[in-house]
Amino acid sequence: MSVDLSITHLILEASLIVKLVMLLLFLASVTSWAMIFFKHRQLKRATQGAARFEERFWSGGNLAEIYGQVNRTEADSGGLERVFRAGFKEFSRMRKQAASPDSVVDASQRAMRVAVSRELDEAESYLPFLATVGSTSPYVGLFGTVWGIMNSFMALGQMQQATLATVAPGIAEALIATAIGLFAAIPAVVAYNRFSSQVDRLGNRYEIFMEEFVSILQRNSHAPVSAGERNAG
Repeated sequence: MSVDLSITHLILEASLIVKLVMLLLFLASVTSWAMIFFKHRQLKRATQGAARFEERFWSGGNLAEIYGQVNRTEADSGGLERVFRAGFKEFSRMRKQAASPDSVVDASQRAMRVAVSRELDEAESYLPFLATVGSTSPYVGLFGTVWGIMNSFMALGQMQQATLATVAPGIAEALIATAIGLFAAIPAVVAYNRFSSQVDRLGNRYEIFMEEFVSILQRNSHAPVSAGERNAG
């Protein structure tokens, strides 16, 4: 007696619980892949934007002029530009209020730290979901496998004569749930580890820039307020 062991047939003939497990894992896999492509584009854009802004910033030029350029391209600005904008805007505002140099620098640093936190929160979005898919999908698939094998053995108990042909389909359809769980988990784990590393490097880049920018602001905190700073505040 021939038995149809094709993947499609096994999925269609699986029990309701196993089918629900497979559907859940399939949806988790599709969602995680969509998030993987989104995070890849987002972090690539943030990294390239930071590199472009650092090149422009360290190439020289007045801080007020750079601030004006950043404001004109606000819609397409990257994370590092927003950190710079937050710090220089607060620096200019405090200077117009005739605050002490130390207060000016401290306020600018706090504003940039808030901006860095916001950028990293955005960069880390969806990473918890990928971590959850990567850590739980194998166990969800294993649950479907255990349930399917349990049903197969219960059915065997009602047969007078059990053969490999009667056992194989039930076990095979159960093992498909584990395979789908691994298919969902492996890309999610790989992507999570890679994106977490990229976010850490991006955060270090923001922190280093912030510290270097604070040093520049400390040197400029004793100079008279320029026209560009009055417009920035």
